[in-house]
Amino acid sequence: MHSIRPMTIADYDAVIELMRQTSGLSLRDADSRAATASYLERNPGLSFVAQADGRLLGCVMCGHDGRRGYLQHLVVLPAHRRQGIAGALVENCLDALEKLGIYKCHIDVIKTNASAAAYWLRRGWQLRTDIDRYSLIRSSEGNA
Repeated sequence: MHSIRPMTIADYDAVIELMRQTSGLSLRDADSRAATASYLERNPGLSFVAQADGRLLGCVMCGHDGRRGYLQHLVVLPAHRRQGIAGALVENCLDALEKLGIYKCHIDVIKTNASAAAYWLRRGWQLRTDIDRYSLIRSSEGNA
């Protein structure tokens, strides 16, 4: 049986390893330990991990801008998928956002990640066709 708890920076190494094992997910310099620590501090109690027998099985990171929530990096190990872990992780985020008075949440999915797109559509999330997202990176590394 799995349990879900808030993510802490102590989970960083295990979370990054989960992400490295997951196709369709892009890791960037912005996923460094320091950046992750800052993100968790800015958004306390909003990111979660799932574990069983002392091993991380999944994670999701969540933040907000005061009006809207944003999910990043929902990951569940392939051997533990279709057991409700991803749904429970997301629901914990949405509940935590709702307690802050935030009722709308977004997630970005890489266009080539068909399994993630199907996952979100099955759960009632709407694919936005009315907007395009534009990004600007002000860093010489280009991988922020």
